[in-house]
Amino acid sequence: MNFNNSITISQIILLGFQTFHDFNVFFFLLMFLTYCVTICGNLLIMVVVSYSRSLHSPMYFFLTQLSFSDILLTTTIVPNMLHIVLYEGSSMSLIGCLMQFYCFAATESLECLLLTVMSYDRYQAICNPLHYSSIMDLTLCLKAVLWCWVMIFLMVLMLSLTISHLEFCGPNIIDHFFCDLDPLLALSCSDTFVIKMESELLVIPLAICPLTMIIVSYVYIIVTILRIPSVTRRQKTFSTCSSHLAVVSLYYGSLINIYLFPNQINVKKTFSFFYTVVTPLLNPMIYSLSNTDIKQTLRKLFKNFFSIL
Repeated sequence: MNFNNSITISQIILLGFQTFHDFNVFFFLLMFLTYCVTICGNLLIMVVVSYSRSLHSPMYFFLTQLSFSDILLTTTIVPNMLHIVLYEGSSMSLIGCLMQFYCFAATESLECLLLTVMSYDRYQAICNPLHYSSIMDLTLCLKAVLWCWVMIFLMVLMLSLTISHLEFCGPNIIDHFFCDLDPLLALSCSDTFVIKMESELLVIPLAICPLTMIIVSYVYIIVTILRIPSVTRRQKTFSTCSSHLAVVSLYYGSLINIYLFPNQINVKKTFSFFYTVVTPLLNPMIYSLSNTDIKQTLRKLFKNFFSIL
């Protein structure tokens, strides 16, 4: 392609969900309700952990960070998706599309790293309980979260510097409900080999290595739990990590399926929808419904709230 004769695009058209034309209003209302419940649920988790001194532990500290990440992720995707659903498509500036991708990539990667840190916390709590308090102190927790944010910042910086050298000359249509990397690169008339290699390399420290660490942690955790002679103690010990394991399975399950079907647009849309919309909705429900401490704190919080009224 002759770059000198190409026209640089400034607007991106997102097609969204073409199969929902007859149910746009219903789907819009459902997604709006989902977004509200997601924000309220994750905010409630953060408030509950801050409210109760009994929940001031590393596990719940990391949970508040995960809830904050879920809020960022769903806010990056859903508001514009609502506009796409309601108007059967939407346009946004190229800069806005790139910014949405940066925010999406950052929050998605942050979730992977936070889930890894949480699995390490569960490993120390179950496999090394006598030294848990001395190892998982406040300083280590803060350093772990800080390093997660630093890695995310460096990743976004690398991607933004590389993508800034690309020329986008069309077509300007993306058959998706948000600006993902592959659809964006399809709009570029520049050589995208470097950015593709860079993104593949970044998957290793931000997805593959975290998943490997999670699997290894749970192998040790399961072995330790099986060595507990009492069935009741085994069940009680496993319950402390069952919520995290469920969240990991949902999140990584959808991500893995996207990589298994890279060229099937509808499959990618479905699983992208799952980990950008459904998973942030389910995370606070999973933790609140299966965690006795959180349920007890919620009862106290609502009891105090209604007593004031």
